[in-house]
This record gives sequence, C-alpha cells and structure tokens, in this order.
Amino acid sequence: MARRPMRNTAETTAWWAALLILWLLFISTIDALEVLVGAAVSLVGAVAAGAARRAVTDR
Repeated sequence: MARRPMRNTAETTAWWAALLILWLLFISTIDALEVLVGAAVSLVGAVAAGAARRAVTDR
C-alpha cells in the first residue's frame, strides 16, 4: 500500500512531462510565459489523466 502514492506521483510526472513536450512542440514561439502556461495546463491534464485511469482500473 505504501507504493501507491509513489506510483501515482511517477504517473502524474510522466503525464506532465509528455503533455508539456507536446505543448512546446505545438506553439510557434517559446518564451517564459508560454513555458509557464504550458506547465500549468499540462499539470491539470496530467492530474485529469491519472484520475481517469484510476476511475476505470481501481475498484
């Protein structure tokens, strides 16, 4: 049971990194504001993706 928080953190981090990379690939100009906005939006998407997976698989 102690591994669950670490696994959830690793999953969220992996989703966040993947979504941030996609964000940076799709924008035309990379500056500090775009990276900040992309990081925030990617975190929201990562948490949503993890929650959706847990809703389907954890019962």
